[in-house]
Amino acid sequence: MMDLRSFVAALLLVFSLATVFAETSAPGKACESSNATNCEECLRNVTCLWCIKTKSCITYPVSTILPPHALCPLNDARWGLCWMNFQILIITLAVVGGVIIIAFLVCLFCCCKCENVGSQRFQARMQKQANTAKTKQEERRAEMKQRHDEIRKKYGLSGQNPYSRFA
Repeated sequence: MMDLRSFVAALLLVFSLATVFAETSAPGKACESSNATNCEECLRNVTCLWCIKTKSCITYPVSTILPPHALCPLNDARWGLCWMNFQILIITLAVVGGVIIIAFLVCLFCCCKCENVGSQRFQARMQKQANTAKTKQEERRAEMKQRHDEIRKKYGLSGQNPYSRFA
């Protein structure tokens, strides 16, 4: 059962590739032969461009990214969809691309900024803990010195050390 499914999937893939290659094998002839038809008929082939001004089906000039104005003005050129001209397509793609780039940069900036804010908070907290620990240690040292001084005073050791003259 599984082998039959794989075979059918492979067969469909082969037929679809054959159809695509058959359409694109002679693109110039296929597009120019659709001149008497309408936009929908022309744009069934991916390599074709419909020009409303001349009402002709033209092979898309792949050597240039955009069709030259002499071939068909951008406002009258249709490719892929009959209701969208090249000018609108270019503007839409530029706006969408710009929005994506700006959104990416904003996200990148916010992530870096938030990370720095978080690390600054962490550093401030660590500095506060270090200052607190240092203050407590100084207080303990002062208390120990005070106790030692009291003990020395109690046993009369607070004065000059008698053994200091031998040193």
